Amino acid sequence: MIKNIIMNGLYNNNAIFKQMLGLCPTLAVTTSALNAVGMGLATTAVLTGSNFVISIVAKYIPKNVRIPSYIVIIACFVTIIDQLMKANMYSLHKVLGIFIPLIVVNCIVLGRAEAFASKNKPLYSIIDGISVGLGFTLALFILGSIREIIGAGTFFNMPVMLSSYNPLLIAILPPGAFLFLGFIFAGKQFLDDKIQGEK
Repeated sequence: MIKNIIMNGLYNNNAIFKQMLGLCPTLAVTTSALNAVGMGLATTAVLTGSNFVISIVAKYIPKNVRIPSYIVIIACFVTIIDQLMKANMYSLHKVLGIFIPLIVVNCIVLGRAEAFASKNKPLYSIIDGISVGLGFTLALFILGSIREIIGAGTFFNMPVMLSSYNPLLIAILPPGAFLFLGFIFAGKQFLDDKIQGEK
């Protein structure tokens, strides 16, 4: 059970690469690896905390108000993460901007609350939150790294290319986000097909 939860969150049902959820922050904040990791870990923290609380209180919430109740719980965790980032990582908080508060309406977070946390025990819900969150972080990190290296010649803001390298500006522009995400989707599908063919 636990192994399945972890594998589903990280790879098999990856929120970005498999379900194509949460594409708005994925495309917007992945101009660098640092931004991508920051957004991913913030979402992971919200997912883990909200999953845990919702798994405990779900049975006490009337069905007709469950979604608004889940959103209030998620919003509490988003506010905590937002304030912690503002106090301790102000430069990253400033770059991510509106996308931190928008975690409240991220379909990944609300989807896990409704589909998993409300129906499972707290331990499983925590593991699910961490797994889905880290899967989301991994997807953002891969896209952000590719875009930063190709578009700026840096990795975590450190130069990694020769001084003669001419950055491909489109990589850090919105069209580049769609383009490279498409290549990643294609690569993952090719890998999955190859794995399936070997079984």
